[in-house]
Amino acid sequence: MNQNKEFDFNFVDIVSLVWKYRKHLLIIALSAAILSAVLTAPFIIKPKYQSQVVFYPTTINSIGNALFTDLTQRQADPLAFGEEEEAENALQLLNSSALQSRIIKNFDLMNHYGIDAKGSSPFTDLGNKMKSNIQFNRTRHLAVEILVLDEDPIKAAEIANGIGAIYDSVKTEIQKQVSLQALEIVEGEFRNKEKMVVDLRTRLKELGQKGITNYEEQSRAIAEELYKVDANSSKGKRLQAVQDKLAAYAGEFTYLNETLILELESLSKLRKRYERSKVDVEQTVPQKFILTNASPAEKKTYPVRSLIVLLVTGAVGFFSIVVLLIMNQMNLLKK
Repeated sequence: MNQNKEFDFNFVDIVSLVWKYRKHLLIIALSAAILSAVLTAPFIIKPKYQSQVVFYPTTINSIGNALFTDLTQRQADPLAFGEEEEAENALQLLNSSALQSRIIKNFDLMNHYGIDAKGSSPFTDLGNKMKSNIQFNRTRHLAVEILVLDEDPIKAAEIANGIGAIYDSVKTEIQKQVSLQALEIVEGEFRNKEKMVVDLRTRLKELGQKGITNYEEQSRAIAEELYKVDANSSKGKRLQAVQDKLAAYAGEFTYLNETLILELESLSKLRKRYERSKVDVEQTVPQKFILTNASPAEKKTYPVRSLIVLLVTGAVGFFSIVVLLIMNQMNLLKK
């Protein structure tokens, strides 16, 4: 009960003290509000406008595999939205030096932000400026968000849309570099396999010119004819000579024929891979699904003057009361 009485007494004492100096506190609060309003005026702090681009990254890394593979074996749907992994990869690419340097060059950000290229740390200053004005985030729906602040609303929208386009081109260029190297490897293997098949066919053609076109059927037919005629007759001797010739080339013909069948199957697989690799190099598809394009903002985003004035006024009023209480307590102690 004593503690409650002390608390009530102190609270009433505080209210009485604030009421006693209410005019002073009101003047201080109004002064703080006016001062904060003046300091956040457009001629002191230039307002900034925000533009936003939201997109889903695609799941496609290989166009050939996505479009020219059997549906039962296809691992990526070309119309599927990206998931968490694709969103993280997109953020990594947006923050990469390759894309950042392209943004700086395309929009001449060094001059746009008024940074002296001959200063002591121009690139550090530019990096800090970009971090405060350009942000990349992942939304809770696994989309990627590009936010751009600028003093010019039209420029903010231009930069935001431009970053989206640069993301598309940079990712395509990276994939082209990899797919070009892959094409060179696959094409080399395909050409070697093609030459091997041609060599096998040439050798089989040479055997055909010698009369060996199909060893098994020819051998069966000659055996049937030999069975019907006398082996010592002139016809039987001719048939026996032909059979001996077939037997001499039987091993080579069988090897060449079986090898050709296997190599043709391998060549067919390589041809499909080669065609898919060519598609990856020669064709392009969008790397993102745009959900929201940036447009010039009609209202400024920064600074929020009303909120700043309210916070500053409240903080100054609170600290004024604290200082007033401390001074009052000191006067009581002196007495």
